[in-house]
Amino acid sequence: MLETRQGDGTYVTSLDASLLLAPLGFLVDLQSPDESENLASVRRVLETEAAARAALRFTDADLREATAALASIDDVVDDPSAAGDDVIMNVDIAFHRIVARASGNPALEALIEAFANRTIRTRMWRAITEQGVVPRTHREHRDILRAIASGDPDRARLAMAVHLVEVEDFIVQHPSDTPAELPAPTNGA
Repeated sequence: MLETRQGDGTYVTSLDASLLLAPLGFLVDLQSPDESENLASVRRVLETEAAARAALRFTDADLREATAALASIDDVVDDPSAAGDDVIMNVDIAFHRIVARASGNPALEALIEAFANRTIRTRMWRAITEQGVVPRTHREHRDILRAIASGDPDRARLAMAVHLVEVEDFIVQHPSDTPAELPAPTNGA
């Protein structure tokens, strides 16, 4: 990002990937609902690679953070209404952010954030409308975490791909079902 100081010149103030790639998030948000399937496919490509990279870099702190996030909803996954859909979605978002951050690639992390944000409403609608999806998604997150923690990038990539293909399938089967008025999760993502 550039800063112009009158009488002094123009200076580079930040080369932070999240700031540099922020306009991409805006462009992704401008895509029509017809593009949802394509965006979900790109998200899958990015997140499977992030999971593979995370498997090579995952720290004990990352493992503790991801385990704690998933454990925080263990008691409500079988009855999501007990906690509220936004609580479960916030854990979903947090888990994917932990994996993206653990990839060790800030540019990849920023790209994932841009594409993942575009699918939040669809993911929430799926959690509300599809019978048994919350416990299944929770198991898939646990499978992804185990694969990453094993240090095997191929296993991590595969676990993440299986998980994200489910979201893509839902988008294909319900191309315009997601209501526009569905609230976004409370964490602002």
